[in-house]
Amino acid sequence: MTLDKIFASLFPAGHDVVRERGLIAGQGRLPDGGAIAVIGVEGQTPVGVEEAAQLAGNVIEVIKSGGNEPILVLIDSGSQRMSKRDELLGINEFLAHLAKCLILADKLGHRTVGLLYGHTAAGAFIATALATRTLLALPGAEPAVMDLPSMSRVTKLSIDVLKEKAKSTPVFAPGLDNLFQTGAVAVTLDPASSLADQLQAQLSRPAERDDNRDQLGAERNGRPKAADIARRVYELARASV
Repeated sequence: MTLDKIFASLFPAGHDVVRERGLIAGQGRLPDGGAIAVIGVEGQTPVGVEEAAQLAGNVIEVIKSGGNEPILVLIDSGSQRMSKRDELLGINEFLAHLAKCLILADKLGHRTVGLLYGHTAAGAFIATALATRTLLALPGAEPAVMDLPSMSRVTKLSIDVLKEKAKSTPVFAPGLDNLFQTGAVAVTLDPASSLADQLQAQLSRPAERDDNRDQLGAERNGRPKAADIARRVYELARASV
């Protein structure tokens, strides 16, 4: 589904979203008459220090405007930009800043929703889509926190071993189905129906802690221990206050 078709289905009442140098920014109108801020990445653009800083700046502008305007993060990116320059400039800190801006916006009442419509990977995925409260996806999206060759280099396990583990343990495998099973992706949207109505339905749901990804992962047998561990961590945190 092309970005133009996505915009047409998301914002039949109109939008002023601008696409420039691989980044997306603007505002769309919702079926209930409200507005939603839109940021994101298109064309599998790698996210380097400039891109991360600009996206974070877009989020900060929404926060400074006050109110409770939600934020939609559209993602079709590469990974973080793999260059010596970006590494020396501290790409990890820029990506962390972007993620923290999205989390802060959500805590201040700006509901954050990610929408995967293409490819994304690694740090760029974590700092954008996975930093939103609710992550949606369109069929055909290709998310990967880490591909198996990279995972093999880090864990020192062979590709064959990782492929075998991926068959029964979704956290070892890239792809939309596996991210859905772990609870990272809340809902896969139906492109044949109104995306505007489906987005509005998500925004109308009561806000829950991190959209209960741990519970979804347990229910879908993607992370059977996640909900129990999250509960114990929460109880320990409360006990220490």
